[in-house]
Amino acid sequence: MNKNFVYLLIFIYTVLQESVFAQKNLANNPIIHADVPDMSMIRVGDIYYMSSTTMHMSPGLPIMSSKDLVNWKLESYCYDRLVENDAMNLTNGQNTYGRGSWASCIRYHNGMFIVSTFAATSGKTHIYTSKNIKGPWKEQSFAPSYHDHTIFFDDDGKTYLIYGAGKLKILELKSDLSGPINVGEEKVLIENASAPANAPIMLPAEGSQLFKYKGKYYLFNICWPRGGMRTVIIHRADKITGPWEGKLALQDLGVAQGGLIDTPDGRWFAYLFRDYGGVGRIPYLVPVKWENDWPVLGENGKVPMTLDLPTNKSLIPNIVNSDEFTRKKGESVLPLVWQWNHNPDNSLWSISERKGFLRLKTGRIDTSFVSARNTLTQRTIGPVSAGLVALDASKMKEGDVAGLGLLQKNYGFVGVKIENGIKSIVMVCIKGGKGTDVEKISISQNKVYFKAECNFKDRADIAYFYFSLDGKSWKKIGEPLKMPYTLPHFMGYRFSLFNYATQEVGGFVDFDYFRIEEKKSKK
Repeated sequence: MNKNFVYLLIFIYTVLQESVFAQKNLANNPIIHADVPDMSMIRVGDIYYMSSTTMHMSPGLPIMSSKDLVNWKLESYCYDRLVENDAMNLTNGQNTYGRGSWASCIRYHNGMFIVSTFAATSGKTHIYTSKNIKGPWKEQSFAPSYHDHTIFFDDDGKTYLIYGAGKLKILELKSDLSGPINVGEEKVLIENASAPANAPIMLPAEGSQLFKYKGKYYLFNICWPRGGMRTVIIHRADKITGPWEGKLALQDLGVAQGGLIDTPDGRWFAYLFRDYGGVGRIPYLVPVKWENDWPVLGENGKVPMTLDLPTNKSLIPNIVNSDEFTRKKGESVLPLVWQWNHNPDNSLWSISERKGFLRLKTGRIDTSFVSARNTLTQRTIGPVSAGLVALDASKMKEGDVAGLGLLQKNYGFVGVKIENGIKSIVMVCIKGGKGTDVEKISISQNKVYFKAECNFKDRADIAYFYFSLDGKSWKKIGEPLKMPYTLPHFMGYRFSLFNYATQEVGGFVDFDYFRIEEKKSKK
C-alpha cells in the first residue's frame, strides 16, 4: 500500500475522532447558573437529592432531585412558613433579609429523608423528616441555633451534629432527633479548622459537611483567607472524635463550600458553589480522585469548565418557569418555582377571584418596595434572562405602586404609580440609599406590559427595564440598573411581582401572566 495513502487514512481517522469527541455532549460549569447556594447532596439508588438555602423566602428550604447530577428540578419545600414573628412576617417595621434559614444538611436514614437547618430568625435548629421527597415534611425544633451544622448517622447507631466556625464542636443527638442528649455540653472537635489555609483568615472555617469512606471520616469546610479567595479545607480522621489532620483541598475561582457525591458507576465529584455577583451563588461540580486516602479536587488543582456528564438543559421549567396563572383542577395554586418575599398575608392574594390572573391586594400602608408584603418572586438566571408581565391597573388607588421588580438591597423596578389621580409608568431604583423615580411617563390606559432584562455574563450585572402599551412594541425606560450582590440581602436578584399602598388600602392589581426568557449568551 502506498505510504502517502496510509498517511492520508491516518489523517482522516484522526480528524474523525476529534470531530466525534468535539461533538460529545459534555456538561458545563456552573451546572446551575442561578442562586442555589449552600447545597447539601445525597444519592439514594440512582437518584440524587439536594437541599439549598432561600433564607427569608416563603416557602423555604427547597429540595431538588436529579438523575444525572447536572439537571435538577424542584420537588418540595421543607416548610411553608419557618416561624411566625414580625421579622418573618415583614410586620411592625421588621424584616429578616439575609437571615431566615441558612445552610441545611440532607440525609437518608432508615427509609427516611432528614433535612436540618438553623435560623437566627427563630433562634432554633429545625429538623424536617419525610418518607417522600415531595413531603409532607414533619418538623421539630430545639434551641439553640447550631451554626452551619452537619448531621451524621454513624455506624455505631449514634447520631452526631458538628457545628461552629473556626473552632468546630460536636455533640450527640437523641435518636428521635428532638435535641442534644446532653443539653449545654460542648466538646471541641477541631480547635482551629482554618489552620490548613496557613494565612490570616477573614472568614473562619464553617459550612461543615461530614462524610465517611472506607472507614475514614472526611469533614469539608470553607474558609476565606484575608485578601484571598474562598477556599476548601478538608480534615480526615479514623474516629469521629479525632484526632483530625487537615489539608487545603481547593483554591480556584472562589469555588468552595459543599461536599462529596459519588455516582453509581464509581466516579466522585465535589459539589461546591461560587459567589458570582448579582445572579447569586451558583453551583459547580468538580471531579475528585482518591490518592493516599485523600479526595483530590479538580484537574491539576483547577475547576474545569466542562464535565464528562450529560449536557445542561434549560433551567425552564424545573428551576424557573413562566406562569399564565390559569389552573386546572388539582393543579397547585402556586407552582414550586414561586416564593414569597417573607411570609405572605394569604387574605390579600388570589388566583381564583379572576380566572387566569394573579390578584395582589393592598392591606396596609408601606413606604418602599422592600417593605411591601406579598411580593411574589422567582430567581433570575444567567447568563442573560428576562421577565415579562402584563398588568391590569384599573383598580389601583391613590398612592398605589405596582409592577415588576428586581429584588435586592439595591433594587430597581418598572411599574404603575398613581399620584394626584394621574396614572404613570415609572422606573425606580436606589440612589443615595433611597428609592428614586428615574423616569415617569403619564398614561391613560389600564393594561400595561413590563419587562426586566438581566445580563450576568462575565459579571456584567446590569439590567434594563422596558414598558409596552400593546405587548408588542417595547420602549426602554429609566436607566441601567447595576446589580451588586449585597450581604444585607445575601441573595441573588429576583424577578418580583408586587403591589403596595402608600396612602390608602383596598386597591388591587391583576397580573395576566409572568413569562421568563432564558438566553445562553449576550454580546
